[in-house]
Amino acid sequence: MKVLWLCNIMLPAAAHRLGLEASNKEGWISGMADAVMAHQQENEISLSIAFPMSDREMPDGQDIYYDVVELADGASYSCYGFPEDVRHPEKYDRELELILKKIVDRAAPDIVHCFGTEYPHTLAICRVFPRKDRLLVGLQGLCTLYAEAYYANLPEKAVRSVTLRDILKRDSLRQQQRKFAKRGNLERTAVSLAGNLTGRTEWDRTSTGRWNPDARYYPMNETLRTQFYDSVWKQEECIPHSIFLSQGDYPIKGLHYMLLALPAILAVYPDARVCVAGNSIVNYGTIKQKLKISAYGKYLRGLMKQEDLEDRIEFLGNLNGEQMRDRYLKSHLFVCCSSVENSPNSLGEAMLLGMPCVSADVGGISSIFTGGTDGILYEGFREAGASGEDELKRIAGSLADAVLQMWSDPQKMTEYCGNARRHARKNHDGEENYRRLVEIYGEIL
Repeated sequence: MKVLWLCNIMLPAAAHRLGLEASNKEGWISGMADAVMAHQQENEISLSIAFPMSDREMPDGQDIYYDVVELADGASYSCYGFPEDVRHPEKYDRELELILKKIVDRAAPDIVHCFGTEYPHTLAICRVFPRKDRLLVGLQGLCTLYAEAYYANLPEKAVRSVTLRDILKRDSLRQQQRKFAKRGNLERTAVSLAGNLTGRTEWDRTSTGRWNPDARYYPMNETLRTQFYDSVWKQEECIPHSIFLSQGDYPIKGLHYMLLALPAILAVYPDARVCVAGNSIVNYGTIKQKLKISAYGKYLRGLMKQEDLEDRIEFLGNLNGEQMRDRYLKSHLFVCCSSVENSPNSLGEAMLLGMPCVSADVGGISSIFTGGTDGILYEGFREAGASGEDELKRIAGSLADAVLQMWSDPQKMTEYCGNARRHARKNHDGEENYRRLVEIYGEIL
């Protein structure tokens, strides 16, 4: 069986061969590739993996990068790199179709499996691969629905705000939202062409079912990064009342909800603090930082100053897998305060470590995280709900209440942790997910 995977990032093995820095994103795809290769003799899968590369990364004079990654046990898979401007995923370039057609012709796959709908290459390969009944599109984030929740209850004044950086980059909040909407248009077209879909939540199933009611939907969970399977969170080893957020650099991730919730938390736990993975978007100390700040960064900075929170928020920079794991283990609580998510791997990682978790009940989260059993779900962004300052305060208040409730009952918190770990170990069982993948391929063929 010949299978061609279309991924959003270059796999680490290919990056190392080219002397490039490997991405920390979507590490579960490498894990799945390892599982397929480890069982290659029995599954008889001949795997090819295609991924986008920047002009800087592409070898000179080539429109397709090709290599074979050979593993220590004799297994191997083919890699195909193709040029794509992933910095502007809202733009569709017809040239992609010609390049991906070359890859399809060369790999001659029985099945094409696309990992995600967020980038134009998925639509391009959906158009050029002739066997739609053997085209499998994996659902990750859904740009169409992200666009609808993009502003995440920000005040209209903040949404309208524009900084010099936003003007020069043509990247104001309104422009960012429109870019997601354009990506959503491409996404829905790709889904409409696919004969098969695979997802992880009732939310992605029902949403894409409206776009393509004729597609076959196959449930399949994700395998997480290997660093998160063996470690276990221990309360006595964490920093008391420290809250960890995995991201906070654009409105969907909801850092502003957390900032508005923090004063109520500090009133009960004066030592509480919030640590956010990723680069700081609120720095304003130098001329360069002032020129580079975005409207959302400026809004966050205003909230921090208004609530006297500058010393309570720490931005940790970009972290690799080991560093992320260590930060989870040091924290007293993981919070997912996004306005929309499908099934965030960050929440899965926190559950897998068995740490206390609080999450907004948005998107597909309730399919992977059971409120009242695995931790606490609170009512977050409402897709068809109210907007404005009152709604923003309501969500922040619900978040604060959830955090205070978690820390008020240590015995219940311990119970949540055990349940979350057991649930996540079932959801993210690498062997089971590998078996399900092979089963899906068999059913498609």
